Amino acid sequence: MFNSKDSSRLGKKKSFTRWEKFKRVCEFKLLVPLKRSVHSPKHIARGVMVGLAWGLTPTVGIQMIFCFFTWLITRKFFRWDFSLIVALAWTWTTNVITILPAYYLFFITGQILLGRFDTLSGYNEFLSLWNENVIEKGSMGYLAWVWAYTVFLVKGWGLTLAIGCLPWSILGAWGGYVWCLRFIVNYREVRRLRQIHKPK
Repeated sequence: MFNSKDSSRLGKKKSFTRWEKFKRVCEFKLLVPLKRSVHSPKHIARGVMVGLAWGLTPTVGIQMIFCFFTWLITRKFFRWDFSLIVALAWTWTTNVITILPAYYLFFITGQILLGRFDTLSGYNEFLSLWNENVIEKGSMGYLAWVWAYTVFLVKGWGLTLAIGCLPWSILGAWGGYVWCLRFIVNYREVRRLRQIHKPK
């Protein structure tokens, strides 16, 4: 018998913790494109590789454009192809949530690689500089803010971030390729076995 308690349960949406929401978004944005792709495992893995190579650079906001031009150039001149959809999805690894920790990691790595051990700063100091030069200028209008943001990154931290991101971009791209190749091969094998043993 259907009662009011059942109807109230049906009307309520399941609430998720922040961590559960984050995991669901990651699965939807990163894993679902891998599972749905009909291309070969290597083709998909190359997409993850390119996406992470650009995703792990201080170019948040224009990473997808770089992926698209990489796709065009490698196809036209090198006859080397990858999944553009997957690459675009995997640039999402650096986003509004992860941008500050990622930029700080690039900054510290760049300072170390440049031998500037005396100018290493803590995360709080880094956040203060970011707030002062980027967030507080957000009220000046979008185009003016974008210009101020770009000038700050290029003049203030440009060289440090550019050098600091290289090890992470290279290692992330290689690791992403290796992991994705294994993931796709295993996923398709499990799916194949399920189809074989599926009761008729």
